[in-house]
Amino acid sequence: MRKVFTILYSIVCAVLFVSCGADQAMKKGDKFYAIGEYFDAAAQYRKAYTHTSNKDRAVKGQRAMKMAECYRRIHFTSKAISAYQNAIRYKQDDSLTHFYLGQLQMRNGNYREAEKQFQMAADSLPFEDPHRQLALTGLKSAKQAAQWKKDGSDYTIKRMDLFNSRRAEYSPMLGGDEDNQLYFTSTRNQAQGDEYSGITGSKNADIFLSQKDDKGKWGKPQTIDSELNSEMDEGACCFSPDGKSMYLTICKTDPNYPRYATIAVSSRSDASWSKPKDLVISKDTLSSFAHPAVSPDGEWLYFTSDMPGGLGGFDIWRCKIIGNEVGPSENLGAPVNTPGDEMFPTFRPNGDLYFSSDGHPGMGGLDIFIAKSNDKDLLTTTETTKTTLSASGGGTLASGEEKKLSKLSELSLKIEHPGFPLNSQGDDFGMTFEGKRNQGYFCSNRGDNRGYDHIYSFFNPEIVQTVKGWVYEQDGYELTAAQVYIVGNDGTNTKLSVRGDGSFTQEIKPNVDYVFLATCKGFLNHQEQLRVEPVTKSEEYVLQFPLANISAPVLIENIFYDFDKATLRPESATALDELVQLLNENPNITIELSAHTDYKGSDAYNEGLSQRRAESVVNYLIAHGIASDRLTPKGYGEGKPKTIKRKVAERYPFLKEGDVLTEAYITTLPEEQQEQCNQLNRRTEFIVLRTTYGLFDKAGRLIQTPKPKESSKDSDQTQPSELW
Repeated sequence: MRKVFTILYSIVCAVLFVSCGADQAMKKGDKFYAIGEYFDAAAQYRKAYTHTSNKDRAVKGQRAMKMAECYRRIHFTSKAISAYQNAIRYKQDDSLTHFYLGQLQMRNGNYREAEKQFQMAADSLPFEDPHRQLALTGLKSAKQAAQWKKDGSDYTIKRMDLFNSRRAEYSPMLGGDEDNQLYFTSTRNQAQGDEYSGITGSKNADIFLSQKDDKGKWGKPQTIDSELNSEMDEGACCFSPDGKSMYLTICKTDPNYPRYATIAVSSRSDASWSKPKDLVISKDTLSSFAHPAVSPDGEWLYFTSDMPGGLGGFDIWRCKIIGNEVGPSENLGAPVNTPGDEMFPTFRPNGDLYFSSDGHPGMGGLDIFIAKSNDKDLLTTTETTKTTLSASGGGTLASGEEKKLSKLSELSLKIEHPGFPLNSQGDDFGMTFEGKRNQGYFCSNRGDNRGYDHIYSFFNPEIVQTVKGWVYEQDGYELTAAQVYIVGNDGTNTKLSVRGDGSFTQEIKPNVDYVFLATCKGFLNHQEQLRVEPVTKSEEYVLQFPLANISAPVLIENIFYDFDKATLRPESATALDELVQLLNENPNITIELSAHTDYKGSDAYNEGLSQRRAESVVNYLIAHGIASDRLTPKGYGEGKPKTIKRKVAERYPFLKEGDVLTEAYITTLPEEQQEQCNQLNRRTEFIVLRTTYGLFDKAGRLIQTPKPKESSKDSDQTQPSELW
């Protein structure tokens, strides 16, 4: 009898111990869940579920439900489905259970079962519940997905194993002047810190970098040697058009509070990125701000947030970039945003907005969508006249703006689904484009049972015509502060900032006449024209924009005279006609046209010869329509020997920047180098004397030039006449 009592006592104690252990695990799980550490919470809920008796059906089902919620959030799809099914088995399900099961079955590619679950959710959810609308969208998706997959598309994708690891890689972003750098986010073992995240079960993410070599081959991804990364989560970055600023997402670690994503800015100094500084978008500290994207004109920051005032879970918002700060936020609204989640905005250089969503009809998980507008400037323009302020943010409308209509609210956008294989049953997001063509990289967790994202390449063989131009100082280097205006007879009117190497790239259309005007403070304008004809394959046009310095002598190359005479040779016409064009493009300048000789011959003879040569050039310009009072001929003979600039020194290794080619200097050189220096001294140049020609009358009053014709009230487009 005593033995039986001992056994019964042991069983009771064991049951109490197991029950106590399950309750303790639930408390730990709830604590992890409250701060968003779903991976750790799922482990505790699973422990509690395992230690719960099957007879205690209600508790068992409740714990299965909590476990399912965690697995769903960390994309452990198969485990989440099993946990939800257990909650249903123990009769602890509700309408949302079937809605989430529908989403998970879509991720699994089980479209028939997804259709069944969405139908159950739609039938039981209240009419006004936004989840019902999403369930109906899911029902539509389940019916269309198989056909999308069957139809396919022109996209070709390839998994990029060079960039991928056994952990997660996502949000690739091309950088560098030639798109020869690929930044991406990864939780691989090389990320900083030793601890594993309670949210994902992996290390906190860092930004990694792969670079192309001279042969166009990508190198092995490397850590970034700067203060850009830390032991916190960093990732989902983008760049300003000039490549000097990086906007990135940071999730700070706090063991006691939920982690909210924030956006920070890092600046590039030489080849290094600075420690990121927080960008204050709103005073709201209970919302997330993530996935930054800068518009092609560099004026707007687009981002993802769940702050109040949106249409659903996460929406896409934007705010104007003002120096190192940003203005008030506005929601993009419908049709981009839905009651679901819209995330990972990015721009193709042609102005199309790409984003990922689970609120539009798709193939499962997050699908990539394209927002297109006939007037792409409305998505990127700086001329928004009215903003929809966030409920939590700051900022007010400028005086009088409240009476105007919002361009953004008037957007007539077309939302496109690019189909399979760019989209899949998994999460597809994070587009980045290589140049103007429809090719680049994105990420997806398709086919990964652990829910890890990996990087893929994509290519769509569409015909794209582009123009690439370089803006640089005439006889000098790139002008990184330059801007380029593009006007086409199809209504195109665009302003671009150049990249760090002074270049720009822009998509152009066939059967359009374009005018390109390059400008930079301290330099004269330069204009090029281009007629674009239809082509049968992608083509890139190349234009050069050498800008003349206002404050320094500018060499006029390829001016030739008869030997020992002032007569211009016929082959000089090309260079002189370009000078005529330059003066016509800059009608308010006057110049001194100077000619120079080498030291051979007497001073008087050289001065006389150079004066006659300068007058020959001036006479040519006058004969081609340039007013004589804008031109001053001056012959300096050998009196102003050439001073060597850095670019000239690169062509002549025996010279260095700052050398002055005087007779005394030249005669110390070998004979061959002496002749090269004499050739450099024999030159024709001009220098700007005034920049106000024709702007004032004799009394010094500003002459009022006719104003351009006002555009119609229905048009907000800047007219070409206003531009010039």
